[in-house]
Amino acid sequence: MDYLPVEVIGNILSRLGGARDVVIASATCRKWREGYRKHLQSLTFNSADWPFYRDLTTNRLEILITQTIFQTTGLQGLSIVMDDANKFSAGTVMAWLMYTRDTLRRLSYNVRTTPNVNILEICGRQKLEDLVLAHNSITGVEPSFQRFPCLRSLSLSYVSISALDLNLLLSACPLIESLELVSLEIAMSDAQVTIELSSPTLKSVYFDGISLDKFILEADSIEFLHMKDCVLELFELIGNGTLKHFKLDDVSVILLDIMETSESLEVVDVNHFTMVWPKFYQMISRSQKLRKLRLWDVVFDDDDEIIDLESIAAGFSQLTHLSLSYDLKDGAAHYSLQGTTQLVNVTVLELGWTVINDVFSIWVEELLRRCPNLKKLIIYGVVSETKTQGDCQILATFTWSIVQLMRKYIHVEVQFEYE
Repeated sequence: MDYLPVEVIGNILSRLGGARDVVIASATCRKWREGYRKHLQSLTFNSADWPFYRDLTTNRLEILITQTIFQTTGLQGLSIVMDDANKFSAGTVMAWLMYTRDTLRRLSYNVRTTPNVNILEICGRQKLEDLVLAHNSITGVEPSFQRFPCLRSLSLSYVSISALDLNLLLSACPLIESLELVSLEIAMSDAQVTIELSSPTLKSVYFDGISLDKFILEADSIEFLHMKDCVLELFELIGNGTLKHFKLDDVSVILLDIMETSESLEVVDVNHFTMVWPKFYQMISRSQKLRKLRLWDVVFDDDDEIIDLESIAAGFSQLTHLSLSYDLKDGAAHYSLQGTTQLVNVTVLELGWTVINDVFSIWVEELLRRCPNLKKLIIYGVVSETKTQGDCQILATFTWSIVQLMRKYIHVEVQFEYE
């Protein structure tokens, strides 16, 4: 331990993360104290990590954080996440940021202050690469190109911002690759809320809890798009066909258009979504590289609509992982299985039901026949907590039919997941 370089000690302390643990560890000896003061790279203050924070008055907490930060030199990562029990002095928080901004690469900021602290003004034109803002407000973003010349990742959660300021902020980040927007409070200028964002460098985009009329995203380099718990009238993605991973999770959208960017899709993952299958298929059919298709708990706009297995088999020859779960109706299920094209590359098959019936067993059997190289089958089901004698009999009959069926496919690994 005596021969351990202080730079290595600083690295060890940085991996501890929590400020309390860092301070305690640095008290080991003089050498560790030096590692803390001169070579500490990251520091985290989180009220959820240490209940003692909640027992301190706001003034005492400000002093404690100030002393801890001001004993360091060259911090590259700073995370200050405090619950809404405390409202800090804007002057004190600005002092923390001004002290560290010249070397800071990563900032996670969730602090309520009086008045509001302008993070963009303090940390702009610096070396910041990763910015996470929560429970904050952003106003009056200047149309200044390269305000954040090094920023590659931006996350805004529960932030109040106008559509114009959001677009200007994105434009001020010429190297940005990752964008996360969670439950934004969009300042409304008129009755219709429309957001138009444009970035030639964005690769990964995540939206959660966004409710808008129109959302238009132009991203020439986008590879990953995940939308969760969003309510939109229109969503349009404009790009150069670079999108590889597309995920929808409990999203309501009347008009969805990603066709222009879909030719390179490798993963399509849709969960809790109402769709018009012909339109959805047309939107993703340009992709000849699709490896994973997941359509889970989907609902059709038309009661007579089905997912056509033949179109999936014929259109996505590279498919290796197929997951399907939707309400099976007698006639529709039979129609969906028409055709002879096999899913020759599918090795993993996931199937789910909402209601156990004979149709599901037939559906499973036909899908197994269409996947000659299948290696793994996972069956998901929902079992009611209050089971009648009839329910138990149906479940027993279904289990028996699957056991009988799998005797024909002894090379396939079978798993059951019930909830």
